[in-house]
Parts: sequence; C-alpha cells; structure tokens
Amino acid sequence: VRQRRPRPAFACVYCVLNPPRPNPSDMPNDHRFEMLNAWLAGQLDIVGAPQPASGDASFRRYFRINAADGRSYIVMDAPPQQEPLAPFLDIGRRLAMAGVHVPQVHAYDDEKGFALLDDFGSTHYLEVLSPDTADALYGDAFDSLLRIQHASCEALPVYDHAMLKRETALFPEWFLGRHFGLELAAAQRSALDAVDQALIDSALEQPQVLVHRDYHSRNLMRTEQNNPGVLDFQGAVRGPLTYDLVSLLRDVYVAWPEHRVRAWALGYRDRAFADGLCGTVGDADFLRWFDLMGLQRQIKILGLFTRLYLRDGKPRYLSDLPRTLAYILHVAPRYTQSAPLAELIHALDIPARLDQRLPACAP
Repeated sequence: VRQRRPRPAFACVYCVLNPPRPNPSDMPNDHRFEMLNAWLAGQLDIVGAPQPASGDASFRRYFRINAADGRSYIVMDAPPQQEPLAPFLDIGRRLAMAGVHVPQVHAYDDEKGFALLDDFGSTHYLEVLSPDTADALYGDAFDSLLRIQHASCEALPVYDHAMLKRETALFPEWFLGRHFGLELAAAQRSALDAVDQALIDSALEQPQVLVHRDYHSRNLMRTEQNNPGVLDFQGAVRGPLTYDLVSLLRDVYVAWPEHRVRAWALGYRDRAFADGLCGTVGDADFLRWFDLMGLQRQIKILGLFTRLYLRDGKPRYLSDLPRTLAYILHVAPRYTQSAPLAELIHALDIPARLDQRLPACAP
C-alpha cells in the first residue's frame, strides 16, 4: 500500500461532528425559498412562516408549515435539476397502493420541485428504540416491509451488477483513497475485487423485490396510527430480498446484540416465506444472504459518508463511521468469501487511522 498525501483535516473535530445548530428563526434567504413561499400562498392559508423540519443527505429540503385549519404539513423543496419529483411521486403511489404508510401528497408542482405532504411528526424510530421497545417497533416495521416487498417494482431501476459495483467502488475511492490517502497495491486491489464480486453474486441470487434502499431508524417515523410512517423512498429499485432487512437491523445509527439481530432476521425469513416472497431457504443460507448483503451496504456507506463530508461539506455523517466499520469487522470473518475484507482493513490499520481522525477536543 502506498500513502497518498491526505487532504487537510479540520482543526477541531469536535466542531466537525457537533456543528452549531441553526436557529430555526434564521430562515433561508434564497430564491428557491421565495419561490416556495409564493407557491404555498396559492395552496392554503398559512399561519406564520415555514420552519426547517429536517436535514437531508441530498439537495432536498423540508419545512413544516401550520395551516389556518389547525393542521400541520410538510413541504418538500426538491430542485428539479438535482432531485426531480417524478420518482418520489411514482414510488409513493406504488407504496400507498400496497398499504404502506407514506405521506399523502396534497399538492405538487413538478416543474418547480415543490410538494405539500402529510406531517408524520418529529419522532423518528431512532428516538424511541430501546431494548424494551424494539420488538414491538420492529414488528411494525416488518409488517411495513412485507407490504413494501409486495409493491409493484415493474419498470423500476434494477439493482444489477453494475449498480452494486458502483456502490462498492465508493469504498476504495472515497474512504480509503480520498479520506485516508491510501492507494492499494495490486494484490490488495485484486483481493478487494474478489470480495466485491462475492457480495454482488450473493445479492443477485436472492429473490428480487421492491427495495426502499434506506429503510432504517431515521426514515421510519413513530406514528399513533398505522405505525410506522415511511419516508425517503424515492430511490427505490428492484433488488435483493434482504437489502432493506439488513438496513433496518444493522442500522448505521443504532446497534443491537447479535443474537437479537439473527432472531429477527430469521423470523422475517419465515414471514417472507409464508407470504410467498421467497421459497424454502435454510437458516445458514438466509443468514449468509443477510450478512453479505450487509457487508455490501456497509462498505458503500463508508465511501458514501466520507464523500458527503469531503465533497458536499456534510461532516455530521463522520460520527457514524466507527459503528459501520465495526459491523464489517464483526461479520466479514464468518465467510471465506468475505474474510479478506477484514484482513485488508486490519492490514491497513484502518481502526487506528479512524480513531486518529476522530479525536476528542474541547469545543
């Protein structure tokens, strides 16, 4: 391995991981926000100004508005050139027809990139998950996932070899290369390519269903009725059965004891079989699908989150890298196909390098 010249690090990582929270009263001062306010004025009577509702890893923005009738709504600002509304509207209709609790669209303008949506509140699954609540909350999430996987995926993009490979390529380019300044030797590159191919082969041999692609605790809202409310589904594709399941149970934002994860995974397998989503799959084979799918997703996340930091100036995702790396180091050694991934990470001393990049310092 050769050491590239790393990019300059921030002087204070505390500030990177804990940026000052914006004051909700400091509203955006830009042309699109003015356009959004003008569009909203033609849709309903609003009390007060729109308030920022949540952040996003994309170009989308969300605002909460209060209407004169006492209801609260979310308005989505999706710049058409970067985030066209058509996929959101299309996938939303498919999921709603399958019985998934997605926001109702009350009005939209696809040319401007605005949509007026139901407000599911502000309680994400991440805020209410605990050892005592997990079974009930995940039970509801499994019910919802079964509906998602029964939804029509006709004419959706396919999670094919090319797409899966583009995702795994984020790991050596952005996480190893641009973040740590590492360049793999030929033998290391060959070993990583072989692991990538094994992960892709495992994904492609699974039953193919509609895949949300970000089915996790920050995109599931705790709702009083028809829990959960499902968000951020516009990137859905046709792909592997276990992708959303491992996204939920090996969540980047919350970790569980392995015995609970495996019990939940096999319990879902049983329900998927009963619902006709898959044929008979033994425990070992299903867990291999689940584990290898998780590795594909997690190496993608390492690359994606560092790209969000380096390219897009969004450092808040860096704090989730250690948990993601821990999943990989825990799971990869279980299988001959994936063990070289853990060996490579240790050979490059990535855990120590990551610790050095996340030092504690005073604000």
